[in-house]
Amino acid sequence: MFATIQQAEKRRAAGGNIWLGRPGSVDTKALGDLEPRKLAYEVLDCEDSVGKAMLEEIETAAGATPSDLVIVLLGGRGAQALHQRLGQLALTEEKDHLLRRLNLFTQDALAQMRATNGFSFVRDFERLLGPVFFEKIKSFTSMRTDSEDLEGELIRYLEKLESMGGIDIFFLGLGPEANGASHLAYIKPGSGARAGDQAGMIPISASILEHHIAKFKAGGSLTSDADEAECRTATHILTLGPATILAARRIVQSIVDASTAPAKRESFRRLLETEIADDPEERAAQLDENPGLWVRLHSNVRSLILPDVLSA
Repeated sequence: MFATIQQAEKRRAAGGNIWLGRPGSVDTKALGDLEPRKLAYEVLDCEDSVGKAMLEEIETAAGATPSDLVIVLLGGRGAQALHQRLGQLALTEEKDHLLRRLNLFTQDALAQMRATNGFSFVRDFERLLGPVFFEKIKSFTSMRTDSEDLEGELIRYLEKLESMGGIDIFFLGLGPEANGASHLAYIKPGSGARAGDQAGMIPISASILEHHIAKFKAGGSLTSDADEAECRTATHILTLGPATILAARRIVQSIVDASTAPAKRESFRRLLETEIADDPEERAAQLDENPGLWVRLHSNVRSLILPDVLSA
């Protein structure tokens, strides 16, 4: 795994995408040195069981260190059961000793858009976790999406994340793409992301917007027509990049919504079955065409799914 950046100084354009890293970050040759792994997944019986397992991951990480924890939250449907469980626990004192140690970060965002928009991940986190939860945790940092200087805000966000000493748990989902490809965070196919990229700014396509809006509506987010209209004017996605994902100490993936996003079945099957090339150039092309494969280059991954992800 790679070290996190000390300064988000390296800027690289790939088509209309902007990627940020650090001088001397990992190149294609070093990418070839990473060991691909099979993805061992666990099939759980219901969404609540997935949320319980995710909470157990946080408790396990807390038991392994006396330090505060740094956790990257998953937006959308994949972690809703976890967030509801955490919100309920915050109303008691049962887990206060754990909540006080949590430094939470978001992994992606649509921009430009108000944080109060019902289609923003921040608003959905607030809805599910509740105000008491945010009063008890150590810190919560989100990507700022209402600034004229989105790139500068993303750099400041990376610097804040890096200053925390590394990510203990990166909660990830799996987004469906055409031809059975997939995205992680919002690292999209063809966006030119490389192994040394910490974060990026990706132009929004109509398909991204439709997927995002449909995902939030299916998950029960509180939105208005005005929120949707503003969301449809967003021009970019801010996302953490492959280097940040690979640097996390633990990845916990959850896929719980194949019933409302059936394309995830083909994407997950392709994630499992793809043979990742040994040749660095060929591997880089594979990862750009199907960014979901980045998770198979990490050495410490737990993948939690529901039975419908495997159905025909």
